Amino acid sequence: MANAGATQAPHSGTLREVALLFLKLGCIAFGGPAAHVAMMRQEVVERRQWLSDQRFLDLFAAANLIPGPSSTELAIFLGYVRAGWVALILAGVLFIAPAMLLVLAFAWLYVHLGHLPAVGWLLYGVKPVIIAVILQALYGLGRTAIRGRVLAGAGLAVLALYLLGINGSFVASVPGPLHPEVFALYLLGNNVILLLFGGGIAVMLIENVRRLSPQKALAILAPGTPAALAPRLLALSQAGAITLPRLFLTFLKIGAVVYGSGYVLLAFLQADFVNHLHWLSSQQLIDAVAVGQFTPGPVFTTATFLGYLFAGVPGALLATLAIFLPSFVLVPIVFPLVGWLRRSPWFSAFLNGANASALGLMAGVSLVLARAALIDPVTIVLAVAAIAILINYKPNSAWLVLGGGIVGIGARLVGV
Repeated sequence: MANAGATQAPHSGTLREVALLFLKLGCIAFGGPAAHVAMMRQEVVERRQWLSDQRFLDLFAAANLIPGPSSTELAIFLGYVRAGWVALILAGVLFIAPAMLLVLAFAWLYVHLGHLPAVGWLLYGVKPVIIAVILQALYGLGRTAIRGRVLAGAGLAVLALYLLGINGSFVASVPGPLHPEVFALYLLGNNVILLLFGGGIAVMLIENVRRLSPQKALAILAPGTPAALAPRLLALSQAGAITLPRLFLTFLKIGAVVYGSGYVLLAFLQADFVNHLHWLSSQQLIDAVAVGQFTPGPVFTTATFLGYLFAGVPGALLATLAIFLPSFVLVPIVFPLVGWLRRSPWFSAFLNGANASALGLMAGVSLVLARAALIDPVTIVLAVAAIAILINYKPNSAWLVLGGGIVGIGARLVGV
């Protein structure tokens, strides 16, 4: 693991190296945000030593605390740290572009053929490798982020609440009448931003309790979090004809208020485009999200697919621009605050708690992905082998992803 002394000075890189790295990541980053973060850490902390694990974690926490796709925002942060303002744009655009083009191709096939091409054989081998990459990143980041029992407790609490929130069968299995406190915990587990802010605030208060009375601390925090503002910002459109301005504004609104994973995005898309605008059916929406899941890069490129369904290539480009635009605006605003937050005893503790909470969420996502990816002896062996290779040889994850895909196709062809 790279240490702080091994990292290079800010803005000391070139646009070319930033462009090549994030174009590569945009082509191979399968598996969702947790896998994206793992691959970015491997590239910029371990292999290139552009920054320390602590700095990487701080940027990761900042990306999680603003709306929009967190892995794309982390790419934007890293591009800026490495080579300045132009690199900020390059990193984000090149991380998004490969997925956008692939999704656009799938959308064309969907419209003209009426179904999606089968990609199950490829993903059969890729998914176990992605699990291994995520676990390696969790181990490396955890050694830096989890310092002491308070941070470990925060991470474990967030992990438990997240698993409670996504596991509806837990609530259904509670005997007798559903107690309000159980239902409240279930709802909390479904709210990613509350988990992140809650973990950060809890650690901040615990670590600074001697500096200020709890009553005064709570008074300072009383105004609330962005999660409390999101419902007021979300003014759902009324049903109407498909127009490019309306398409752009609806996706812009979604990009400005959505926190969390592609499943959270699904809820917003369902509310706007299925329930209120009636521009598509629930099945079409599920197909769109599926495309976003099995292509590399950010799941938010689901917008590209929907935009094409609504208005062809112009709609796809406008929808993609709109849903990602808030991230390119928010990252430069938030970036100068990261250093200030780290210097403040109160907000430094908050960042530590947010880091631990983000790793708890990442661990929760890993468990969910593992349950879907490790489905038989072949996939289990593939995941274990990938972990062993990562630990002993530290290869570029791109080769592991490629190898996993080849193994998956081969296993299916021979009927394993």
